Amino acid sequence: MQFPQRRQFLHLAAGAAALPAFSRIARAQDYPTRPITLVVPYAAGGGADTVLRIITERMRTLLDQTIIIENVGGASGAIGTGRVFRAAPDGYTLGAGNWSTHVANGVLYTLPYNVLSDFEPVALHQIFYYVLAVRKALLVDNLQELIGSLKANPHKASLGTSGAGGQNHVAGILFQNLTGTRFQLVPYRGAGPANQDLIAGQIDLVFGDPSVVPAVQAGSVKAIAVAANHRLPAVPDIPTAEESGLAGFSFSNWAGSFIRGRAGPPRLPSS
Repeated sequence: MQFPQRRQFLHLAAGAAALPAFSRIARAQDYPTRPITLVVPYAAGGGADTVLRIITERMRTLLDQTIIIENVGGASGAIGTGRVFRAAPDGYTLGAGNWSTHVANGVLYTLPYNVLSDFEPVALHQIFYYVLAVRKALLVDNLQELIGSLKANPHKASLGTSGAGGQNHVAGILFQNLTGTRFQLVPYRGAGPANQDLIAGQIDLVFGDPSVVPAVQAGSVKAIAVAANHRLPAVPDIPTAEESGLAGFSFSNWAGSFIRGRAGPPRLPSS
């Protein structure tokens, strides 16, 4: 069996716009001949999971093959990323990654893999900012009221995160340091479960990725501010943290897909 050259593979897996041309490449090179697995290293329902489920619909058409999504959460994405590392470097197992899995985890944890050299990037899926959202029943309506409430009740509120060392966890710590507040940091296996507990009133706040926006729009939770230096088109009525009096508080993240390197995906012999 033959495999696509690296550049062709990246375009195929990323779902490039030129569908007919790349479909011909895939057929000509006899790839893929079996289902492809895409490992999401977080629980279902988070931002990366949601975006990838949209992308894989395009990939299925483009590659004329089944794409299986596996949610393997835990350890800020390190468990799922390890699953990708142990896979054969044959183009049939991809993994979602972000700042936590491919930057922070390499510093915070002793890993069985090297985040820099053991993976090859396939595609960048999104760049996003966080939304500071609180449970609907919390008696605050803006950032200054939230800060005042947290200061008046130290260590009583809880912030849900996608795991220790994740970027929304780091955002929570920075927020505490900038505002002089203190609250509990509760790790989850991904943003989806944290959002669900926020909606249910089990926790008080999250720095949510785009997966929290539907709950904001439905009125299930309250959005206080966006951790960005500009308002977000999806929620233009939510002020930035700086507009609300917290200067310099801006956090962006990215999500993409990676493949186990050897190094890099398999290559065709030169013709």
